[in-house]
Amino acid sequence: MTTLHYEDEQAEIHKLVVGPMDNNVFVLRCKLTGEAALIDAANEHEKLLDLCKRLNVRIVYETHGHWDHIQAVPAVRDAGYDVGVTAADADMLDSYDFVLDDDAVLEVGRLRLHTILTPGHTPGSICFRLEGSPVVFSGDTLFPGGPGNTTFEGGDFDTIIRSIDTKLFPLPGDTIVLPGHGDDTTIRNEQPHLQEWIDRGW
Repeated sequence: MTTLHYEDEQAEIHKLVVGPMDNNVFVLRCKLTGEAALIDAANEHEKLLDLCKRLNVRIVYETHGHWDHIQAVPAVRDAGYDVGVTAADADMLDSYDFVLDDDAVLEVGRLRLHTILTPGHTPGSICFRLEGSPVVFSGDTLFPGGPGNTTFEGGDFDTIIRSIDTKLFPLPGDTIVLPGHGDDTTIRNEQPHLQEWIDRGW
């Protein structure tokens, strides 16, 4: 079931949980123009395509290339939606349309989405910060209680810790973290625990 997960003066964020890994799929919609972007075409493509039509999605952004986040990519591309992924993760996808760069600004209607390259979970993991709203889409980089899994091929624990510490933790404490699975958290909730994660090694 799709829910209106977050709303402020400029943006709506809709959330749908799909697939066997309970992936979070988000649609970011500009209230001024009605245009929207889908973040992670994970699974259950029929539901995602219905969501895309209903919410006027124009484009799809992938947080990383792991299989559970890209199952619906072929179907959304066949339906005419362009899909972007980072260069470092691009070879994990059968096909895509454009490359996401670090420290770029993606326009969704009048909304401005800033890219933050956060390697560690995968070499090309990327997060998206919404300008003017206290929101960051963290993919599988940061969750409530710690970093994403780094035991998969291409994962590196020291790298993900560095990404979180230098790229995400400088964000304002009230920033809402919307991860690729599970519940939201905030930067303030997670910041005090960095050393604990380093000590435990995961």
